[in-house]
Amino acid sequence: MYNENTVRKYIEMALDEDLSANGDVTTDSIVAEISVSEAAALFKSDGVLAGLDFALMVFDVLAVAKRCDKIEVLQRLADGSAVKKGETVLKISGPTRLILTGERTFLNIVQRMSGIATAAKKMSSMVEGFKAKIVDTRKTTPNFRVFEKAAVVIGGASNHRFGLFDGVLIKDNHVEAAGSIADAVRLAREKAHHLLKIEVETRNIREVEEALAAGADIIMLDNMIAPDMKKAVKLVAGRALCEASGGICEQNLVETAECGVDLISVGAITHSARPMDISLKIVKTVKL
Repeated sequence: MYNENTVRKYIEMALDEDLSANGDVTTDSIVAEISVSEAAALFKSDGVLAGLDFALMVFDVLAVAKRCDKIEVLQRLADGSAVKKGETVLKISGPTRLILTGERTFLNIVQRMSGIATAAKKMSSMVEGFKAKIVDTRKTTPNFRVFEKAAVVIGGASNHRFGLFDGVLIKDNHVEAAGSIADAVRLAREKAHHLLKIEVETRNIREVEEALAAGADIIMLDNMIAPDMKKAVKLVAGRALCEASGGICEQNLVETAECGVDLISVGAITHSARPMDISLKIVKTVKL
């Protein structure tokens, strides 16, 4: 799901959004085509670095489009590194126009992914010692899901299904359309690919019993209070995975893990993660 062609496609879309048909009218007006510079990316707060592998492709795509020399990486930290405020995570050298034109798209990717990875790392650390794994959701930015889900993994959490195509998740509206949890699970078993797991969203103990009887592989405990989650986990008794979901944040994360669930899905890990403050500054122009 993170193949290079997919990432490149989204980067091309982001650059097209920024450049359109006229290109970078500011840089192209001011900077000589032969100018070469060095630049450094700097973290302005503590966090987890994520996205350099993807973001550096911005400059590769631009180099091909502009038919110019590629960017040379002089120094870099690895994705997943714990970074302190003021630390340099990347040094590059190459055509000044290339650096300036790709700067914002490069930063958008690294800032967003690093913010998500930092949130994922914090939440995963909070549940160390429990069996529960932190997983993400599909509550992602349109056309940026591949980046955001990669950042979750870099931060030490796990991915839920990537999209609607790689896992069956029966929610309340599906149950309403099918008539019952049992009918929804039966239809999914009959028609979905046999390798796909079937998850059922439940809101109370009665629905947990129905999902279990229907043979669900994963039972989502949606917006349940802690005592009910504990009852549900005891009832399921390992016959299916239990996933806690709905309204989970740092304040109630440990309490949720204490209920004995296998998975804790957190939409906020992507939709509410604060982007890291990172700069990309030219530190030396070596050729004019």
